[in-house]
Amino acid sequence: MNRKEYKKYLLELEESGKLWKIYKKASKVHDEVNQFYGPYPYSYHLWEVGKIVKHWGYYVCTNPSHIITILFGAYFHDSIEDARLTYNDVKKIAKELEIPNPELAADIVYALTNEKGKNRQERESNKYFEGIQKIPYAPFIKLADRAANIWYSKSTSSRMFNVYLEEWSSFIHGLTTSREEPEYSLPNELIYLVEKILKHG
Repeated sequence: MNRKEYKKYLLELEESGKLWKIYKKASKVHDEVNQFYGPYPYSYHLWEVGKIVKHWGYYVCTNPSHIITILFGAYFHDSIEDARLTYNDVKKIAKELEIPNPELAADIVYALTNEKGKNRQERESNKYFEGIQKIPYAPFIKLADRAANIWYSKSTSSRMFNVYLEEWSSFIHGLTTSREEPEYSLPNELIYLVEKILKHG
């Protein structure tokens, strides 16, 4: 599926209202636990991650039916970690929202859920990244999540910008697999843009 075909299928999904329905449901589960992203509702972050995934999704997606699954993963990526959902909760919601691949959708969200740990190093351990590498599209969505966080931290002069800068090399290494299928790949253009921001602060 080339970029033009991808955009065609994406536009059809947007016009159908399905993506908006997924986004609103994901936003609601975070609202229900009173979670914020800085001064904003957590839906702000979900929207930003979704925008990145929409823009570069053609790079990793070869199956039109997976586009909605990838966007579900983007909008729900923090729902187990932060909104108290379980794997089965996510899978059930995916079925209710008529995601063609509900198990894959839940697998993505589960893979992106941090490990238990007393600090960032323990929560984002080698085991965590190994789990991401095993699931189609999970590396890409995790990169989109980090890109959104980096852009936000830069725009707000947050201390997290320097944390992301220090972690960048090991972070990209952790997401990179030896598999050649597009579903496990990372868009080089997106990596370049993020590195440009990190370099120039």
